[in-house]
Amino acid sequence: MVQIKTPEQIAKMREAGLVVAAIHAATREAAVPGATTKDLDQVARKVLAEHNAKPNFLGYGGFPATICTSVNEVVVHGIPSDDVVLKDGDIISIDCGAIIDGWHGDAAYTAFVGSGHAPELIELSRVTEESMWAGIAAMKQGNRLVDVSRAIETYIRRQPKPGGGKYGIIEDYGGHGIGTEMHMDPHLLNYVEKRRGKGPKLVSGFCLAIEPMVSLGTPKTEVLSDDWTVITTDGTWSSHWEHSVALTEEGPLVLTSPDGGRAKLAEHGVAAAPDPLA
Repeated sequence: MVQIKTPEQIAKMREAGLVVAAIHAATREAAVPGATTKDLDQVARKVLAEHNAKPNFLGYGGFPATICTSVNEVVVHGIPSDDVVLKDGDIISIDCGAIIDGWHGDAAYTAFVGSGHAPELIELSRVTEESMWAGIAAMKQGNRLVDVSRAIETYIRRQPKPGGGKYGIIEDYGGHGIGTEMHMDPHLLNYVEKRRGKGPKLVSGFCLAIEPMVSLGTPKTEVLSDDWTVITTDGTWSSHWEHSVALTEEGPLVLTSPDGGRAKLAEHGVAAAPDPLA
């Protein structure tokens, strides 16, 4: 069952989403050479406390931290640790969430640690982020879930990969519904699989966490012995971007973006819905 939200509930999700945006800003500033991923987790905990918000990752299925910190070949679900020290040239994907009055926000971004990153890494992150925005722009009333998947995949497939070859669209993980729980129906693939059909029709009140994960090589992953950390099977580095998005009568509202998605959606010719908290 897909949970359809009222405008009042979407406004509450916007509150949670802005806390997530604040965590992103603070952890991005803290993701410097010499910092540990545990340091970043502590930064996130402080932001949550400042906003009287609850973490939705901590304890979820037994997850032991407030955020996921996925470095280089780690795709998703990396566990913050004092043993993982960020180095110049690393990339890190930080995935985090917040709960306000029982309503969830969830978003991720890829950051560059230090300087001197190879052009292929910069392009990898750009392609992943822009494919997310293509998917968000496809959140229109009358479209179906598969239209979001198609927009993400089409964007990625059309981008030339530096050095040749193809980007790997991670197959085992994707987006999801969000609301009174962090992970809800429907599951959102980042590519089109015909046997899954078109999926539900997108209507006002439909909320999705749209999150492409892309590698420089394989789409295949494996889980390490900690039962959480997901890496690419060929060791190629990956990028992860995510926003929580609500579809309203006036269009999409990017709940976890400070401007509600206005600037990036405008690049796609789509007007973002008004911010209910403005």
